[in-house]
Amino acid sequence: MLRSLIIQNVVLIERLAIEFKEGLCALTGETGAGKSILLDSLGLALGARGDSTLVRKGAEEASVTAAFEVAESHPVYLALAEGGIEADEGGQLLLRRVLSVEGKSRAYINDQPVSISYLRKVGDSLVEIHGQFEAQGLLNPATHRAMLDEYAKTTHNLPALWDAWKQTEKHLEDLRVGAAKARAEEDWLRAAKEDLEHWNPVEGEEAQLAALRESLMHREQILESLGTAWQALNGEDDPLRRAYAALSRAAEKMGETANPALEALDRALLEVQESAGQIESLSSSLEDNPHDLESIDERLFGLRALARKLSCSMEDLPRLHAEIKAQLESLEEGGDGLTKAAAKVEEARSTYIAQSKILRTAREKAAKKLDELVQAELPPLKLDRAKFVTQITPLDESAWGPEGTERVRFLVATNPGANPGPIEKIASGGELSRFILALKVIIAQEGSVHSFIFDEVDTGIGGSTADAVGERLARLARGRQVLVVTHAPQIAARASAHWIVEKSEKGGAVKTAILPLETRTARCEEIARMLAGATITKEARAAAEKLLENAA
Repeated sequence: MLRSLIIQNVVLIERLAIEFKEGLCALTGETGAGKSILLDSLGLALGARGDSTLVRKGAEEASVTAAFEVAESHPVYLALAEGGIEADEGGQLLLRRVLSVEGKSRAYINDQPVSISYLRKVGDSLVEIHGQFEAQGLLNPATHRAMLDEYAKTTHNLPALWDAWKQTEKHLEDLRVGAAKARAEEDWLRAAKEDLEHWNPVEGEEAQLAALRESLMHREQILESLGTAWQALNGEDDPLRRAYAALSRAAEKMGETANPALEALDRALLEVQESAGQIESLSSSLEDNPHDLESIDERLFGLRALARKLSCSMEDLPRLHAEIKAQLESLEEGGDGLTKAAAKVEEARSTYIAQSKILRTAREKAAKKLDELVQAELPPLKLDRAKFVTQITPLDESAWGPEGTERVRFLVATNPGANPGPIEKIASGGELSRFILALKVIIAQEGSVHSFIFDEVDTGIGGSTADAVGERLARLARGRQVLVVTHAPQIAARASAHWIVEKSEKGGAVKTAILPLETRTARCEEIARMLAGATITKEARAAAEKLLENAA
């Protein structure tokens, strides 16, 4: 739910901080006081399109921060996970938007920079707005199917079944393409397989052959050098041995003082002996090597020539060998592989269709009940001649998808005898708000959005109709938050929290402020103003008191 809104330098607002509450929250005030500015500001924080004209005159930039408190089960966490964003401790979530006077816009969620589209995605899951903002929620036909499912409490695994079906189709298509390609290239494949089997390339062979070739090319020179080194270490005129013998004779007269030098010479002699042994081993390895340079050259250059012929690297020859064998085996097996793959496609399709039929039955049952309940809500809302219909239309197979095989649309007719049409096109502004309110009262009981904003819901109504709207808004607000901008005193009286938007002028500067009406007297005075206008009469105050008493 929306906890607070901080607005800075937006149109007539220099700085404004509002703390919201749960339940029905009413915003009232005279026409032109700035209620629309408040909604424009909230729209910015939720990702609506920004306009540099919203920046207060004389300021460099405007900013709006909306603070939300969301339960652990709220679906917004799925959207947050996509962006790698975590809610603060206690489920606190901050949505911030900064708009410069040049029209540049920046967005943040919990102080992490995000794109405007991502901010809008998160905002849409937190607040549903009806009124002067662009269509959201029920005004978007693409959401109607999910709304009906939410109301019907349907659970299904159609997305997984759809993916399984489409994956088997893709596998079958890949097999068909591969088989067609193999048939077209069969002669080339068989010739390539014959060459590959002749050479039988091994993974990593190129580096091994190149190293061996390098060694064999210089074998005689290497052997000569190794022999010279061995002779130097094992010759009769060895300076280390002569030094050791001389120092040993001197040690008889020097005593222990010669021991460190003798020990060092002893270690050197051992190292020389080990080096001589390694040199001898290297020489034997080269002399006993069964390979010859000619055979190594033949294989290395033969494999490289084969790689050029097959348009691949030498390292890719083993992989290509395996792929060509598999393609030819598939050809030799005939259509068995394709037949099995086609059978899996049909099995996956049948499973998807069977689950879709079960879901359609559940949707049709829920739609019938929804129509009856919404229809019952319409007469008190001055829509007694209107009709509401949930239309479920089977789709062609080409239009099926992870959410089913039918389209769901909410249709309305506002005149007797007229055919129902799309709700977002048929109803006028005031009617549309009341249709949405009737739907929301029924559907929202199962919904995940816990903050609703209604603007213009009281357009063209008054008296008992306005009271009926207020009663339904209060009902909708049970256990959730509903913010309504209204000129109807009957609606304002139903609110559990009430703010007044005021515009003032000081020193030639016009400012908008919003004040909480925290006492019954303050609320009564504002509702009396809504009833009577600029001059508040005793009778208006009495009527306002009566409205508050009846609402309570």
